[in-house]
Amino acid sequence: MSSLPQVVFVLILGVTGFFLFKRVKFLQRNIRLGKAATQNDQQADRWKTMALVAFGQQKMFKRWVPALLHALLYVGFLVINLEVLEFVLDGLLGTHRVLAPFLGGVYTVAITVFEFLAVGVLLSCVALLIRRHVLKVERFTKPELKGWPALDATLILVIEIVLMSAILTMNASDQLLAAREVAPYFVLGPLFFSGLVQPIFEGFSTESLVLLERFAWWFHIVGILVFAVYVTYSKHLHIFLAFPNTWYSNLKPKGEMVNMPEVTQEVNMMLGIPTESPSEPPAEIGRFGAKDINDLSWVNVLNAYSCTECGRCTSECPANLTGKKLSPRKIMMDVRDRAEEVGNSLDAGGPGLADGKSLLGDYISKEEINACTSCNACVEACPINIDPLSIILQMRRYVAMEESGSPAQWNSMFQNMETSFSPWKFSSSDRFNWSEKVKEEEMK
Repeated sequence: MSSLPQVVFVLILGVTGFFLFKRVKFLQRNIRLGKAATQNDQQADRWKTMALVAFGQQKMFKRWVPALLHALLYVGFLVINLEVLEFVLDGLLGTHRVLAPFLGGVYTVAITVFEFLAVGVLLSCVALLIRRHVLKVERFTKPELKGWPALDATLILVIEIVLMSAILTMNASDQLLAAREVAPYFVLGPLFFSGLVQPIFEGFSTESLVLLERFAWWFHIVGILVFAVYVTYSKHLHIFLAFPNTWYSNLKPKGEMVNMPEVTQEVNMMLGIPTESPSEPPAEIGRFGAKDINDLSWVNVLNAYSCTECGRCTSECPANLTGKKLSPRKIMMDVRDRAEEVGNSLDAGGPGLADGKSLLGDYISKEEINACTSCNACVEACPINIDPLSIILQMRRYVAMEESGSPAQWNSMFQNMETSFSPWKFSSSDRFNWSEKVKEEEMK
């Protein structure tokens, strides 16, 4: 081969690396807009959680049909991309199937497996497109998925279908050229799936087959590189972020809420409960709860960028099921959109967080967060352990403690809790007085 294709390949590889580097730095900065968090304890449990939930897809199998389709996509993505290593080596060295002489018959078996997975990925993508656009599964028809999110999901599936078709086309034309003893092509042995495609191209001239094979090769490898950049702008960023996201999962019991230490200490002092005196005066509290993304933890923002937009959380949310405005999926999408807006503003030399907007109010309404029952159904349903409830509770804390804007019924309950230590007006000592009345009624 001439050196020109190698030069072009190196340039494409360099451009891809440049855009990936810029985007990764952008995402890293945006995630770090959140406050510091220390979810790094219990490391053995975190490795186990990541292995089971992110790598093992444990929570996906609560719904078998999409789980099996996703498993084919997932395994295909991991295994087929091993072949990309050979594509890169061939592109850099100007060779053709550089690994084949070293692996011998194992190479043919590997290519056969790759083709099997490519067909599996292709069929899975077709089935998922049917679920979205023909069967119209309800969780894919919610308002937050209108526009770009719906198009993004469709684009990814179509791109996967085209890339897998390119692999089969490349192998079929490759083996036809090998049968005609055209250098540098050589017979690999019977390849079942591309063998089924070969009759389509048998009438092609040798020159046309060479063009077809080269076009399919370039289309696949350039498509993979473009796909790698595109994914960082897509909901499919979860392909990479699912692993750190599950590592930083909240391992505490689902019903346990995180208290603010400063507030806890003040309450203990008011109740006469002994507290340890800090060696240093406590830092000034900037804000109670969360109004914007910088009030959330960076793990919350990581959760948002990891969201798959699958809608399992919303489909399990009792508030959403009863017609309330709350959608946990929308909460995560809103956090990500706000982070993107602030990040783009900062990159353009704009005001960033000081743009007069905020997550609460401009993106998420009080009606949404007030509808939450704190049941943790969304957290339990998420296949990669995203925690929308944490964000909702922090925003409700802001409304209650900074704005005194909780609903009137809630404020009455808060007052009763403060004065009577129960949600009701009567004191806790009178809580069981009703039972005496029941006994009197029974005695009559």
